Amino acid sequence: MIEYPITIGDRKLESIPTRFGYGDGLVELGKRNPNVVVLGADLTSSTAADRFQKAFPDRFFSFGIAEQNMSAAAGGLSLVGKIPFVSTYGVFSTGRAWDQLRTTICYSNLNVKVGGAHGGVSVGPDGATHQTLEDLSVTRCLPNLTVVSPCDYYETKKATIAIGEKQGPCYIRFGREPMPVFTDEKTPFVLGEVTMFRQGKDCTIIATGHMVHRALVAAEKLEKEGLSVRVVNLHTIKPIDVKGIIACAKETGCIVTAEEHQMMGGMGSAVAEVVVQNLAVPMEIIGIRDRFGLSGDPEKLMEYFGLGVSHLMDAVRRVIDRKKKGGK
Repeated sequence: MIEYPITIGDRKLESIPTRFGYGDGLVELGKRNPNVVVLGADLTSSTAADRFQKAFPDRFFSFGIAEQNMSAAAGGLSLVGKIPFVSTYGVFSTGRAWDQLRTTICYSNLNVKVGGAHGGVSVGPDGATHQTLEDLSVTRCLPNLTVVSPCDYYETKKATIAIGEKQGPCYIRFGREPMPVFTDEKTPFVLGEVTMFRQGKDCTIIATGHMVHRALVAAEKLEKEGLSVRVVNLHTIKPIDVKGIIACAKETGCIVTAEEHQMMGGMGSAVAEVVVQNLAVPMEIIGIRDRFGLSGDPEKLMEYFGLGVSHLMDAVRRVIDRKKKGGK
């Protein structure tokens, strides 16, 4: 577990979509390695893959609305030494093309990278059909596949570069709307290793993606109530940092997980699997409760679906109370 203290406080943060980090990461990879190629499915601008297309037009391939074909072609490109990035919305790359992801890419352990845009309800007006709420569940169950869910622009850029330099199939999740940028170029990022952004002894919030910033805000507010809350950024869902999670369970005695994703089978479930098999402590899971998304204002949707700072604070209070009562 890496420790890198971050304080939000009253400072005004710049907001940048995480998809821009993906696009800029692709460009950087393209400069480093001529074998990097990018595949698009009629959503090149929406995924920010157009940044790579403009920089390396001869290494970009548009497949139109044919995600299954694009994923299969990515497998073929990897077999001739290319490093293909499949770029589309997560509902398509992990839903419509799940068979190709499973059988063509993961079963054959091919060096294909899959980008999943529009993660979570913060997509906003595009609504339920385009809001990716199940991708972590359906990807983390696939053998050989690395699954990454970065928290802001800089981490998404670093994660994109990291999976591009890693051998084997990888999935990266990112969002559409501008989100606060609270890490920087110096913030450490290591695949498979959690980062502790805030120390604490009463409870640990383990968050991923857009929920990490909210977790930091919640922890700072709870400090005013006399509660010491640790905040951990779980950017790599698979392989999961077992040692880091066990350390949090041991040192704080209770855990709250936070994700912009279905509660069932997502990051919270992954953490619970580690906890229950190693050091069972009281847990609360913050996520989407078994329903589809809605069209609306991103911030209002986050609140409506129980993903706001106040919801995190309430969960921390509940789980600390359970700890005091002996885990009941």
